Amino acid sequence: MQRYDLIIVGGGIGGSALAQVMAQAGKSVLLLEQSEVYEDRVRGEWIAPWGVDEVKRLGLYDLLKSAGGHHITHHVTFDEDKDPAAAQAEALPLSFFREGVPGPLCLGHPRHCQTLFDAAKAAGAEAHRGVRVAAVEVGASPRVTFEVGGETREASARLVVGADGRTSQVRETAAITLHQDKPHHWFAGLLVEGVPGWRDDLQAIGTEGDFGFLAFPQGGGKIRLYGGYALDEARRFKGEDGPRRFLDAFQVNCSPENRHIVEGTPAGPLFSYINADAWTDQPFAPGVVLVGDAAGWNDPIIGLGLSITYRDVRIVGDILKASDDWSVGAFAPYAEERAERMRRLRFAGQIQSALDMEFGEAARARRQRYHELGAADPSLKMHSFAVMAGPETLPPEAFTEEHRARVLGTA
Repeated sequence: MQRYDLIIVGGGIGGSALAQVMAQAGKSVLLLEQSEVYEDRVRGEWIAPWGVDEVKRLGLYDLLKSAGGHHITHHVTFDEDKDPAAAQAEALPLSFFREGVPGPLCLGHPRHCQTLFDAAKAAGAEAHRGVRVAAVEVGASPRVTFEVGGETREASARLVVGADGRTSQVRETAAITLHQDKPHHWFAGLLVEGVPGWRDDLQAIGTEGDFGFLAFPQGGGKIRLYGGYALDEARRFKGEDGPRRFLDAFQVNCSPENRHIVEGTPAGPLFSYINADAWTDQPFAPGVVLVGDAAGWNDPIIGLGLSITYRDVRIVGDILKASDDWSVGAFAPYAEERAERMRRLRFAGQIQSALDMEFGEAARARRQRYHELGAADPSLKMHSFAVMAGPETLPPEAFTEEHRARVLGTA
């Protein structure tokens, strides 16, 4: 049985990034990935400015840029009660949230994963695809039994890292409890190509009628689209013509430029999923630490999955490189920081969902009030600053029930 410093279960973005960082630091790493081909998962393509900073600190920025990473530099919020021209005139520059970061960084998920997986191998990690993990043992002598290429193998390590996503086998084996909020709305996503009329540097969000939309250009005339709708409309975009009906939903009066989107062509699958936060109180156990979605995730309404993952990788990597003490106590600072980070982002996501993904006259009036008051009092928009600049950049009072009441007009 071969022994390693680290066995990383899950060769997506978090697992491959950590494998590259630790292999480069001289540690022996075994990276195990279930898929043989990375597929479009309809998420994991937008990195907030604070997440781009994490990418830079990990030394991975130039790698992602060379793979096609595309910066978005401006943001517009549309709404059924805002004049489109006025909304566009208020386009927000996204370069001031983090020094030296032009704005969010976009890169297609399959290419993103493959780029990092290849980089991990190039750095010296032993990396396998098409792996079925049969068993994970935790505790004082962590080990993993897995099948690859028709062969059953067993490996041990000082530490097993669970980077295996929302349904993490490592988390379940380690008996780490996952908490989850009640779902708020449905969210559907689709990659569209053939949209040269949309500005490549402009992202947008808007709500009209019973539909909330988001658009994130990927460069080259491609846009990743998301749409939110009520929980009781589970079948709204089901069926063979679902992608066409999804694109037609973007035909809204509040954003005339959406006509370019409607004329686009689907370039990937249409997936729908329920939006909700999930978190772990302690993302580690004897012989195990979790990163990325395996440790819990944020409501995708604010799009911070990759930013969260890259900070996880950076903090865990720093701990592993700083000392030979890889006991549970070494990860206490990671758990403490992550718990507060996720609490704050959960708060921001809940406010954003209430503003942008609730429908009807009461919700419309709430948004109108928010936009009007927020123009005179920018402190009402602090939660959105946390999304872009990082949750740690704001004072604690920005994440209180008093602030929520001010924003939503329930005080």
